[in-house]
Amino acid sequence: MNFGRIAVALLCVLVSALSGGAVAAHADTPARTIAQGLHSPWAIAFLPGGDALVTERDTARLLRVTTAGAVTVVGVVPGVVPRPQGGLLGVAVSPRFSTDRYVYAFVSAAQDNRIVRFRYPEGTGITGIETVLAGIPVADAANGGRLKFGPDGMLYATTGFNFRLEFAQNPGSLGGKILRMTPDGRPAPGNPFPGSVVWTLGHRNVEGLAWDPYGRAYATEFGEAAFDELNRIRRGHNYGWPHVEGSAADPRFTNPELTWRTGDASPSGVAFAGGSLWVAGLGGERLWQVPLGANGRPGTPVAHFVGTHGRMREVVVAPDGALWVLTSNTDGIGVARAGDDRLLVLPADFTRGG
Repeated sequence: MNFGRIAVALLCVLVSALSGGAVAAHADTPARTIAQGLHSPWAIAFLPGGDALVTERDTARLLRVTTAGAVTVVGVVPGVVPRPQGGLLGVAVSPRFSTDRYVYAFVSAAQDNRIVRFRYPEGTGITGIETVLAGIPVADAANGGRLKFGPDGMLYATTGFNFRLEFAQNPGSLGGKILRMTPDGRPAPGNPFPGSVVWTLGHRNVEGLAWDPYGRAYATEFGEAAFDELNRIRRGHNYGWPHVEGSAADPRFTNPELTWRTGDASPSGVAFAGGSLWVAGLGGERLWQVPLGANGRPGTPVAHFVGTHGRMREVVVAPDGALWVLTSNTDGIGVARAGDDRLLVLPADFTRGG
């Protein structure tokens, strides 16, 4: 048993209690439902014209949702093997989509997790699927799966530790990492480990990744039993798992910027808007607002929509500044309500006044 980690966790609980912790917000602007009846939706990525692509984890369907709420099935991504917490996960649209028509997806296959891409010509379905990166460890849970293009034009992917404690601290494993690669899957220039797509290590299960306007990267990470984390992501840093959950006085590891008790968060998607990070909470069944100071440090988090919509999986910023949020009540863990799952929209004014 790791008594050091337990002691740190207990200390953090005490500090959180003494400081008052996070506070719930006042009554929120009602969210507008733009689509409903989705099946375990997982990720959103916007096309240049303002429509969104939405993944469904268990069906492997890729959906297109217009700003008016029209939903069409673009296609079923081949080779996806659904698992309790795996399947068709993250999605990203190429920064050069207008010319190359590429869409990227993070998928669970029979033997591994992998990143694939395919073309999506206007007015047709998906074509020409190819593997960009294979060999990411797969398991029934803790698969990570978020996929984002960064402001540097590189493709970032988050991976989980798959309940294999040896993965996260091993630079030679793709499990328990944040990966950074070129759009065709090669190690990106400037990566910390020569010939490797590994960008950071020591992660348990990162499901959210976002950048602020200054290019600072933040990731949301599931803890085990004590603390979920918001981490500032820096090249080559080690975030401590499985030796640390939450903060520790260990110079080998980078401490989180913010922690939550696991019952309050289970943080998945994260986005930046209106001077704050917005974090979708699964177990916490809420949308967290984390104000950022000029130095990028977080202020006191504020909870929105506590229990109103159930589990929240994804949050992204639309081209018009609105927040699009996916619920996750049909994922086998949540309690589905009539119409679940839903794609919710919060107007841009919400992020400025929230």
